[in-house]
Amino acid sequence: MTELRLGYLYGVAAYFCWGFFPLYWRLLRPTGPLEVLAHRIVWSTLFVALLLAALRNLGFLRSLLHRPRTLAGIFLAAVLIAVNWGTYIYGVDTERVVETALGYFITPLVAVLLGVTSLGERLRLAQWVALGLGTLAVVVLTVDYGRLPYLALLLAGSFAGYGLVKKRLGLPAAEGLLVESAALTLPALAYLGWLAWGGQLTLGQVSVGHTTLLVLAGVITAIPLLLFAGAANRLPMTTLGLLQYLAPILQLGVGVLIFHEPMPPARLAGFVLVWVALIAFTVDAVRHARRRPSGPVADRSTAGDQPVVTVDGPVDVTVGQPQRMS
Repeated sequence: MTELRLGYLYGVAAYFCWGFFPLYWRLLRPTGPLEVLAHRIVWSTLFVALLLAALRNLGFLRSLLHRPRTLAGIFLAAVLIAVNWGTYIYGVDTERVVETALGYFITPLVAVLLGVTSLGERLRLAQWVALGLGTLAVVVLTVDYGRLPYLALLLAGSFAGYGLVKKRLGLPAAEGLLVESAALTLPALAYLGWLAWGGQLTLGQVSVGHTTLLVLAGVITAIPLLLFAGAANRLPMTTLGLLQYLAPILQLGVGVLIFHEPMPPARLAGFVLVWVALIAFTVDAVRHARRRPSGPVADRSTAGDQPVVTVDGPVDVTVGQPQRMS
């Protein structure tokens, strides 16, 4: 198998994993979203630490201790990804998978907006059109829901912000996931301890299968990230940028076809506006990428549940991860 085909295989596998995450998180009931998040953090830290130890690749931790600005960035990234993970798990648990899919559809547009507001990047005409359509879509969906689609906006905002921070850290995928999860491990353990003290911890209390699924939350988090890293090393950025839409498409399908969440005409119209905006955005990004010299576009070290997109187009996270999905 050629390296290119292997890259496609890794990329599709990663996004399929992220796309079907709702099925996994739903299996963890009756565990509440916060306990699921805490388990995801703790077991991710343990799994990735063991993996890197087996590969003898923990030496980078020593150098991090002498880089306070990087440590501050890691802490900020950890907070943002915790918000992203927690929001996503909450959305799945409260039967709002369609709204979480919307969040990952609009993440590229929010990332572009962050690039303009925080980095002073200038937009091309097609990007302005995409942002305008995206804003109109949010208005339509607000009318349909009778409220702001705040879960979608929180997912998109936290992940776009996470991608912006990760772009500056430059840590590889597994290493990034380890230090970010480790930064959250003490609070996660404290929360689990508090639940155990109050007799509310579900670990080991429901069934052997349920306990196994909770422990495997760390493995489930790490595997698609590592697959994505393999894809990002072998595929062009534009290809990864197109593949990233697989995840929210699959999430939307899970929400509507498997969990039978409603999709009234007004909500569908809002999604159509988002898709038109993404088509305009992606076509412009591909054209722009073809006109500039090849080379690294951005850091590829995200621990999110999907790759990251910048003003110039989709960015993956090989050294990390593009826009990751929860």
